[in-house]
Amino acid sequence: MRVGTLRILSYNIHKGFSTGNIKFVLSQLRSAIQEVQADLVFLQEVQGHPTSQFEYLSHQIWPHFAYGKNAVKTSSHHGNAILSKYPIVFWENINISSHRFEKRGMLHGVIDLPHQKTSKPLHLLCTHFGLFETAREIQSDLMCDRIRSHIPVDAPLIIAGDFNDWREKISITFKERLGLDEVFLSNQGCHAKTFPAWLPLLKLDRVYCRGLFVADSVCLSNGAWKRLSDHAALCVDFKI
Repeated sequence: MRVGTLRILSYNIHKGFSTGNIKFVLSQLRSAIQEVQADLVFLQEVQGHPTSQFEYLSHQIWPHFAYGKNAVKTSSHHGNAILSKYPIVFWENINISSHRFEKRGMLHGVIDLPHQKTSKPLHLLCTHFGLFETAREIQSDLMCDRIRSHIPVDAPLIIAGDFNDWREKISITFKERLGLDEVFLSNQGCHAKTFPAWLPLLKLDRVYCRGLFVADSVCLSNGAWKRLSDHAALCVDFKI
């Protein structure tokens, strides 16, 4: 951890495939993710079987991780994962699927940060919302309920993931109901364009926070990032 700063990365890795499923690029993804030197990594569409992609990606950098299995097929499954340099003292995967044909989850983790000014643990939510607006409305309600029932209002909170919210409605809901700020909207005046990675037009990926001060925010969509997943990655530095 940089002194006084917590760096997080959020990334839909498309199960290790490049745009259009042309190439399997997991090793290149690992190199790119490691170069960011994030303290916490929020992953979506990460495979847990037949290979544990989150363990491969965390190798030698993030000794602590949690995985939430969501989409299960006959010979594989994938979901969300959190990689952490610091112990995850609690985690739970919550099913937020709106119907049986599109499995979605919300991974809730809690970590204790060393040398932080407050003794309150940091709550983390990693998620991937549905493709249809009605599903996203249900999932937004479920996330709000989870936060209200399980996270104290004075506890620091970070939510990151792929919200598929191309109509940009969810930030309004979260701000009004929970007092959550979307990092890029607050700091740069608009949500980050993250999809498709080779020519980002849609603002699908988000980082929300409460009880933390944002020092910097960057959408990683240039250079090698264009040739990896079909999404760009989001990197945020928080002051702690």
